[in-house]
Amino acid sequence: MGAKITYAVTAAVLVVYFVLVGSRGVMLIQSGTLLTVTFGVAVLILPVIGIWFLWKNTEFVKKANRLAAELDAEGGLPVDELKRTPVGRIDRDSADEVFARRKAETEDAPDDWRSWFRLAIAYHDARDTPRARKAMQHAIALHDGKPVRA
Repeated sequence: MGAKITYAVTAAVLVVYFVLVGSRGVMLIQSGTLLTVTFGVAVLILPVIGIWFLWKNTEFVKKANRLAAELDAEGGLPVDELKRTPVGRIDRDSADEVFARRKAETEDAPDDWRSWFRLAIAYHDARDTPRARKAMQHAIALHDGKPVRA
């Protein structure tokens, strides 16, 4: 629940920032000189990119949570079997061991979104966020019946 609150607060702060930056861009455009109009348009591009990025991330999180809920209802969520250091961090060797099993599971069932979901969790536990995100995107695409990029 803490992660959801953090995400919502961060998103709200970003939206406020986008509004403030956008208003400055509009003010620059209203000044009417070639230089201020050029800067105003450039400034307006930043909130547009930011809003798009925030939207795409929010959609990704919603879809991943939907898959997690469905997998939980089936009883297929991976059990946290990772060893932890005294300060609570995941032990690297433990994460690598679980990752190897999840990778083998995914290789045995490459068209099963469930195995890709569990692989994404294993990547995340192994602190490989870019691959975790790609694996989760793959799971979402398989679940939704969309074409999957290799």
